[in-house]
Amino acid sequence: MKRFKSLVGTALLLASAVLSAGQVNINTASAEQIATELKGIGDSKAQAIVAYRTQNGAFKTADELAMVKGIGEKTVAANRDNILIGEPGKSYGSK
Repeated sequence: MKRFKSLVGTALLLASAVLSAGQVNINTASAEQIATELKGIGDSKAQAIVAYRTQNGAFKTADELAMVKGIGEKTVAANRDNILIGEPGKSYGSK
């Protein structure tokens, strides 16, 4: 019984970690926020996103993230529902 409770507890913890990803505005978020909220994007890729944004201006769509070195279309697709462009609820970064 102890083992079952332990497995259930571990499953709940993992589920909460997966569900905790939130929406992030890629035009205003810090590299730390981007790395925390988007799947498959660690610190170095998040810093590359911020650097790209600084050099090229704001992203107009989520698809433009694929122009950042190290970010592919699969990563964009996996995060599409969490990527915001502009104010929350007003614009999602789709084509």
